[in-house]
Amino acid sequence: MNPTIYKQSDSKVEVKGYGARHYDLMMNIISGGTYPCFIRRVVREMNIQPQDEILDLGCGSGRNICLMANYFSSQGRALGLDIGAEMLEQSQKRCKKYPNVTIKNQRIDELLQYENEFDKVFISFVLHGFIQEKRLQIIDNAQRALRPGGEFIILDYNEFDLKKSPLLVRLAFKAECPLAFDFITRDLQAILRNQGFDEFYIYPHYLGYVRLLSAHKKGGH
Repeated sequence: MNPTIYKQSDSKVEVKGYGARHYDLMMNIISGGTYPCFIRRVVREMNIQPQDEILDLGCGSGRNICLMANYFSSQGRALGLDIGAEMLEQSQKRCKKYPNVTIKNQRIDELLQYENEFDKVFISFVLHGFIQEKRLQIIDNAQRALRPGGEFIILDYNEFDLKKSPLLVRLAFKAECPLAFDFITRDLQAILRNQGFDEFYIYPHYLGYVRLLSAHKKGGH
């Protein structure tokens, strides 16, 4: 049987309209109310240092980047990139009280100009929503933006066989972005290794179907 060929137009990663305006509420409902505690735990697992400089690719409503900012000293900073008008409005409003957080309207799947500038690059439930060619561009953007030894931290689905998964997981995935079906079949660590990363750390969540994957840019030792 021929594998499904996905197009970027199949993606649901760019949330707009009602879904964007109520994104945080929807995530809370979908997760059965567990999302706020889950994302706080994830941010703790990032081991943010007070002076860290962090790039958030696809910062969405700004919930995550504001949690990160709580760990900063006056030397730390975060830059969040997104393109959705409703998402940008929410994140800019939410981050007003954090002078060391900047939000910019910028695509993440095109060549970015940041080089050796950040200690950490973070991306949350965004990478699965791109075709593989664009995923590779995003990974390349992260690799170039990081200082040697810096961390690329990916919060997204783990690899798993959907057909062998419990019924509840299969039903939940029916509402997911079609490109996620391709994403869960990819060996992400092998892809990252080929693009200049090593030293992988995995923090499993939601019975291992979701993971926080940390990879270090080579050349830091």
